[in-house]
Amino acid sequence: MEPHPRLNAYLRLHLADGIGSILFRRLIEALGGVEQVLAAGPGQWRKVEGVGEKTTAGIAAVTDAQVAEELALASQRGVAVVCLEDEDYPKALKMIHDPPPVLYVRGRLEAGDAVAVGIVGSRHCTHYGLEQAERFAQLLARAGFTIISGGARGIDTAGHRGALAAGGRTIAVMGCGLCHAYPQENAELFDRIVAEGRGAVISELPMRTAVLGGNFPTRNRIISGLSLGVLVVEAARRSGALITAREASEQGREVFAVPGRVDSPLSQGTNELIRSGATLVQNLEDILQELGQVGAAMTADEPAEAPVLPPGLNETEQKLLAELDGQPLSVDDLVHRSGLPAGKVAGTMTMLVLKGAVVQQPGNVFARRRAKNRL
Repeated sequence: MEPHPRLNAYLRLHLADGIGSILFRRLIEALGGVEQVLAAGPGQWRKVEGVGEKTTAGIAAVTDAQVAEELALASQRGVAVVCLEDEDYPKALKMIHDPPPVLYVRGRLEAGDAVAVGIVGSRHCTHYGLEQAERFAQLLARAGFTIISGGARGIDTAGHRGALAAGGRTIAVMGCGLCHAYPQENAELFDRIVAEGRGAVISELPMRTAVLGGNFPTRNRIISGLSLGVLVVEAARRSGALITAREASEQGREVFAVPGRVDSPLSQGTNELIRSGATLVQNLEDILQELGQVGAAMTADEPAEAPVLPPGLNETEQKLLAELDGQPLSVDDLVHRSGLPAGKVAGTMTMLVLKGAVVQQPGNVFARRRAKNRL
């Protein structure tokens, strides 16, 4: 990506201590542009709301040498630096209230990445959460969506891996500078995204910015800002994923949630989202329907043939699915055909509905779900 001619000016302001996206925007709006801001001087800077002595000193302290060092470091690491006025800056992100003035991009952003869904959730997740995150990432990626997430342990990692497994694209939004890989065990995953040309690892933070807890909540607005909607797979009441969901709602994006066990602390956040109006998601169609014309376009001209077969089904689930291959069946029919206890059949069918492999019809009848080339 070719940098914008004013990139040096953007970096001088971006590297200043105390200048975040809000103050950056206020300065530009007050003084007419980034070059005008740098030409104005401390007296003019202090007239802008939120800019005091400490901030003006921070702006004045940034040197040409620091800017050159930042660009050289980015180049050494294979990172492109994109400013807000660059043609390659994501248009959807540009429209949020507080877009990052500068993005550091390792890998490649493409125009098609505008059709994206964020997948977020708990770092300390259950097997069910991992399974659902990877399953929905695969479904969405095969339908043509780019998967956006934060590169963290747990649900984020499952989302990125699911997109790659489906042959799709994914973007990892870091809460640190791109000189670092966090968590370290995902360094290979990030390298794979870039090496295979399957997306990008991005950050709004200067290259050497360390891993600090306070940076992660602010990066969540980028995950939602890049997405048409955000799917929360598993989250406790105080989960950072709920911050992303709130950002999505404030940005006018859709909020989706996968229901979880009522007795699991890691499902309290997602279940509360559903009670508060988030779309309950059991299968891909639930997401596509809420995305309107975009969702409909992602399924156009695809033959509806393949039965849905989520990954990780146990032996009982596979056995009952096989019974449904010929025609829809009631629970009583399934008990008779499989020889399994009625309670086990009923519980298994509920899980298969949640996993999106089966649809429940009137009269407690179940049928195989069929997708349009998405599995």
